[in-house]
Amino acid sequence: MDTYTDGFVIPLPKNRIEEYRLCAERAGAVWREHGALEYYECIADDMEAKDMVSFPQLVNAGPDETVVFAWITFQSREHRDAVNAKVIADPRLADMMCGENQLFDCKRMAYGGFKLLVKA
Repeated sequence: MDTYTDGFVIPLPKNRIEEYRLCAERAGAVWREHGALEYYECIADDMEAKDMVSFPQLVNAGPDETVVFAWITFQSREHRDAVNAKVIADPRLADMMCGENQLFDCKRMAYGGFKLLVKA
């Protein structure tokens, strides 16, 4: 089965990692409940990228910020669109959407949808 993946990279203030982790756990449960196959959120560890663009550079992370790299898998792009529509309408995540109470700068978030190229 070919899957479809949404991926994102965000800058996150280091002093809000635990708060973000709690929100990510809630978000993951909601995405899975609405049909996502997998939900992963990872915190930066080894960000040295000699002669390459590092993830912190990608999102213009400052010295008091770290990086979250995340992905969600779906059955297909159509399935992703249907699941995400349900997630966006879910009131349990309303307080997490970019706005007054946001945990990170949404304008520096890198996001995209990806078709499977290789699965080894």
